Amino acid sequence: TEYAEFLHCKGRKFTDFDEVRQEIEVETDRITGMNKGISSVPINLRIYSPHVLSLTLIDLPGITKVPVGDQPPDIEQQIRDMIMQFIARENCLILAVTPANTDLANSDALKLAKEVDPQGLRTIGVITKLDLMDEGTDAREILENRLLPLRRGYIGVVNRSQKDIDGKKDIKAALLAERKFFLSHPAYRHMADRMGTPYLQKVLNQQLTNHIRDTLPAFRSKLQSQLLSIEHEVEVYKNFRPEDPTRKTKALLQMVQQFSVDFEKRIEGSGDQVDTLELSGGAKINRIFHERFPFELVKMEFNEKELRREISYAIKNIHGIRQVLPCLFTPDMAFEAIVKKQIVKLKGPCLKSVDLVMQELINTVKKCTKKV
Repeated sequence: TEYAEFLHCKGRKFTDFDEVRQEIEVETDRITGMNKGISSVPINLRIYSPHVLSLTLIDLPGITKVPVGDQPPDIEQQIRDMIMQFIARENCLILAVTPANTDLANSDALKLAKEVDPQGLRTIGVITKLDLMDEGTDAREILENRLLPLRRGYIGVVNRSQKDIDGKKDIKAALLAERKFFLSHPAYRHMADRMGTPYLQKVLNQQLTNHIRDTLPAFRSKLQSQLLSIEHEVEVYKNFRPEDPTRKTKALLQMVQQFSVDFEKRIEGSGDQVDTLELSGGAKINRIFHERFPFELVKMEFNEKELRREISYAIKNIHGIRQVLPCLFTPDMAFEAIVKKQIVKLKGPCLKSVDLVMQELINTVKKCTKKV
């Protein structure tokens, strides 16, 4: 028995497919409103029948260029983003549907498919409305895959018109009419066996089977690695006791270790968070040593005349009553007395630099503790 089920009304089986169509319209109006609104929430319909293939089809909306009704001004971008969510997935096939009575080069479906599948490995072209083309024109060049070639080629279909749907023309009659169209049309007669909805079903089933066969090993490998990772986590937490003191000690040690690594990285300049507003950590300490400290030294007052006098007195005082003879080197004691006096002057700038470095180290510690 053929029946259908909707995810939004579980347990209810629809055996009349006119009711299915009506339910889709009602649910669409419920989610999007009565005035052509849109929503990315899918309507899930599952059909159970011996006459349909095991395929999951996602019917995506066409690109709307100009908003109508309750549609927002950025409707085109919204629909485009919605479509991209689905077709960007590597494990799906893209059915790029284009009407035959429009220029294939302007096809939105093929343009979007090209963006996510530039090699055309996942794209199947479907050409509709072949019966509505101007007299004297045909889509032979497209269907023979010569105009804009796709690796998986193009398939032509002729669907029911709105008049046929309103007149309740059934699917079987529509398929027979489609078959008759391809067999009787001079441009498509030679490839009638490779055209039509039944052939599209067959191709989709075969292509999906091949695609699953190609993607399954990588998918299986990914799942196995995830499973191993989760099993490892389970093993770690199997004997977990929150109040275990060794657990707390281990956690504390890990925190201290992490703090130490983070602190070292911030000083060395290889941290995971780079401050773009001001200098911090090792960079600021580097500037204190190479810019601030020399600047403080330059600011020191230095009287060369006074220094020379001091050196002269020191040398004379060391010689005492002995005569001061001209010599190449300054006596050690005189040199030490003068230098010690000058080095004392460096104490101020040095201590100032130490304070600045210490302050920056404290700031770095505070930042690290926030992360911990």
